[in-house]
Amino acid sequence: MYKSIEEINSKIAKGTAIVLTAGEMTDLVAEQGPAKAAELVDVVTTGTFGPMCSSGLLINTGHSSPRINFKEATLNGVPAYCGIAAVDIFLGATAQSDTPSYGGAHVIEDLVSGRNVYLDAAGHSTDCYPRRQLSSSINIATLTSAELTNFRNSYQNYNVAVNGSGREIQTYLGVLQPNLKNAGFSGSGEFSPLINDPYFRTIGTGTKIFLGGGEGWITGPGTQHCSNPKRGPNGVPIEGAGTISVRGDLKGMNPRFLRGVWIKGYGVSLSVGVGIPIPILNEDMARFTGVADKDILAPVVDYSSDYPEQNGRILGHVSYRDLYSGEIEVQGRKVKSFSLSNRKQGEKVASELKNWIERKSFFLTSPAETLKAV
Repeated sequence: MYKSIEEINSKIAKGTAIVLTAGEMTDLVAEQGPAKAAELVDVVTTGTFGPMCSSGLLINTGHSSPRINFKEATLNGVPAYCGIAAVDIFLGATAQSDTPSYGGAHVIEDLVSGRNVYLDAAGHSTDCYPRRQLSSSINIATLTSAELTNFRNSYQNYNVAVNGSGREIQTYLGVLQPNLKNAGFSGSGEFSPLINDPYFRTIGTGTKIFLGGGEGWITGPGTQHCSNPKRGPNGVPIEGAGTISVRGDLKGMNPRFLRGVWIKGYGVSLSVGVGIPIPILNEDMARFTGVADKDILAPVVDYSSDYPEQNGRILGHVSYRDLYSGEIEVQGRKVKSFSLSNRKQGEKVASELKNWIERKSFFLTSPAETLKAV
């Protein structure tokens, strides 16, 4: 049995497509098997929501009178990059102001929430752009364009961080207590977008996605994309593996799915909601999307000694079922686990995307080029 994306889109247009969230598909495959699930289901929606540091905002402020060519600029005191053209600015999510707990991610949240942001810019005077200074209040309505432009989002899998030393350490996976007292992780398990298509058979450049509460697009593999990871059951990677770069119009997004965060001892990051619809083209895709938390294994790494070393030891692997239970076992010891990502919010992403498809307001796209996987 094989279905095409065109056939699935035709069913969406007619209102006859069967759409399940990743959690619902896991239950169905467990009950009836992948062959039957492939017959019944057309689309599975996925979702994740957590800190994604390699994110940012490309904005065009529109021209002032007289005009200025930005050479330096801050937004609410957060430095932005101006080496593009005239009034184009790129604001990195992890850029920080003099207030350590406020940075680029919070400016992005302020803008998408409709709040005013203070722009302070400087240029050098030329015949085309005579103005030297500009101080102005801007908001999302006054911007000519505002594109969320993220270079590495939605890791397919990632480390579980522990601390085997005798002192507390502060990491991007949270504050780790000494002597293996806790373990930090970030991921959405069976709802994780890239886990549900582990070989990227339907995901690639041009795939339309849920991004930050609005529509977005995959623009290619993300930085640090790994195309040939170590794999476990059903092809699921058991290490960091794939990533995606994405882009979307901030003016269509929602602050419920785009929030600035501050991680103690690390800095600022942006929590992003990402959801990818997976077309169920055949039995293989049904089996992949039927993956369960118990079958997704993540590597445990001691961040006090084996990170950031490139070839650090892996202390073992644990399942997302155990991670979400609040306790895992590491080297024979019970260790409390906590998540930086928000699983419930990731499930909301999947549910929202499902609603869009059922309302006929979101259709699937065939990628121009799928992401590489071995």
